[in-house]
Amino acid sequence: MAEMGKRVGVAVDFSQCSKKALRWAIDNLLKKGDHLILITVRSEHNYESGEMQLWETTGSPLIPYNDFSNPNIMKKYKAVPDEETLKLVDNAAKEKEITALLKIFWGDPREKLCEAVNNIPLTCLVIGNRGLGPLKRVILGSVSNHVVNTATCPVTVVH
Repeated sequence: MAEMGKRVGVAVDFSQCSKKALRWAIDNLLKKGDHLILITVRSEHNYESGEMQLWETTGSPLIPYNDFSNPNIMKKYKAVPDEETLKLVDNAAKEKEITALLKIFWGDPREKLCEAVNNIPLTCLVIGNRGLGPLKRVILGSVSNHVVNTATCPVTVVH
């Protein structure tokens, strides 16, 4: 029986720091046969369909690259991956022979990223750090700090 590769999660909000985390994961963690699972957390709760209400607790189904690179399909999820992220994922999938998937959650990123670790389940998680100063971190809270201290798998924070 063939052994399944690692399930490497990368938290993405399509910002520069999440793209940096994605590049790091591709360059340092992914090998042939692994699964790259992009995890994005949306804060909106304005659901138009019953599906979205069901997905509030479990997140979306795992969305294959061919679907999450299709803008028409992504309208359903109200998520818009940017071209640079899509290109990084496409190149990694071809060059490293990995499977790329997207999972969308709705709610608090700190909680949902930790839930993703257990629900998918992930072998490890890579997350970017926005580099908030000490005062902003106290006021806003640090997603990466919370995830590092709460997640049940190894977490790498890319600065």
